Amino acid sequence: MLNISGLNEGIVLDHIQAGRSLEIYYHLGLDQLECQVAIIKNARSNKMGRKDIIKIEGPMDNLNLDILGYIDHNITVNIIRDDKIVEKKRLSLPKKITNVIHCKNPRCITSIEQELPDIFYLSDEKTETYRCLYCDEKYGK
Repeated sequence: MLNISGLNEGIVLDHIQAGRSLEIYYHLGLDQLECQVAIIKNARSNKMGRKDIIKIEGPMDNLNLDILGYIDHNITVNIIRDDKIVEKKRLSLPKKITNVIHCKNPRCITSIEQELPDIFYLSDEKTETYRCLYCDEKYGK
């Protein structure tokens, strides 16, 4: 049995779709932090069959939940303090995301003006479709 010790203070990202943990690791910029990070891939799950889990040690007040909500809004964010879960956050699809996805329209101003942020808004929650704020180009998962 695999045993990863608990956290005194930090965050546990649970119910990540199996195989998506490294994508989340890089999108959140965890590779550039000095804290300990444990990635558990393909853990058994009664609910999902298989899942990934990410444990991050230390305070993470600047964690971008919009990125997590966009990647997979079924992820559970557990906040740990003094070895106990003090809060569980459920994610939802963000209404707007910035610099997570990029517009593929070659005529979009973001392809000409490189310093402009890529901003997308949620246009259809059912299909999880986002559109570019500048040119209205559709971006689906």
